Amino acid sequence: MTTPQILSFAVIGLMMLAFVWGRVRYDVVASVALLAALGVGIVPFDKAFSGFADDIVIIVGSALVVSGAVSRSGIMEIALQRWAPNLSSPRLQLILLVTVVAVLSAFVKNIGALAIMIPIAFQFARRSNVSPSMFLMPMSFASLLGGLITQIGTSPNIIVSRVREDLTGESFGMFDFTPVGLSLTVTGIAFLSLFYWLLPDRRREGLAVEEVMEIKNYTTEASVTETSPLLGKT
Repeated sequence: MTTPQILSFAVIGLMMLAFVWGRVRYDVVASVALLAALGVGIVPFDKAFSGFADDIVIIVGSALVVSGAVSRSGIMEIALQRWAPNLSSPRLQLILLVTVVAVLSAFVKNIGALAIMIPIAFQFARRSNVSPSMFLMPMSFASLLGGLITQIGTSPNIIVSRVREDLTGESFGMFDFTPVGLSLTVTGIAFLSLFYWLLPDRRREGLAVEEVMEIKNYTTEASVTETSPLLGKT
């Protein structure tokens, strides 16, 4: 094994340990890992941020924009208030939430689907006097499963489609993933609906959705100085 390979595995291994440790924000860990890779020379300076110009990043970013627009429009809240105004059973609420999240995740990014539905999950939790954790973890699972249904539902599907296009000249179609993805999604939703009680019940009184969704907890900033070698490389 060559020295660059050893250094690469070392950086990746330390990064994964930091992720598992969970004491430092993920974006900070990823940024430090990139800087470490630059420092030891396994990533060239002129390639450090080249990934941001990749088509996949643009596709994912566009999907997040669409998700944000749907979330801000409030259309999902209006629809659920009209179709399920008196839904009080936690199990029925859970089934509705995971189903809607799975369907949305097939056509927008799963992060966006969660952002749309999390406020509704908190409303349901207050209505039924249950812990929001009863809904949030199943919604996360449903978003991952729903993303398997279509080509654009999740980043790996987009990546393998592009690799196939590079190799054969033809990418996967929009719904080529649907037979397997839909089967897994339906099975997963059924499992979550029946065995949701296995999930941990972590109740924190007085926690508002606005506090949970505080944007400063999920953002970071970096400045590129006028003399930086990275100037003009992004």
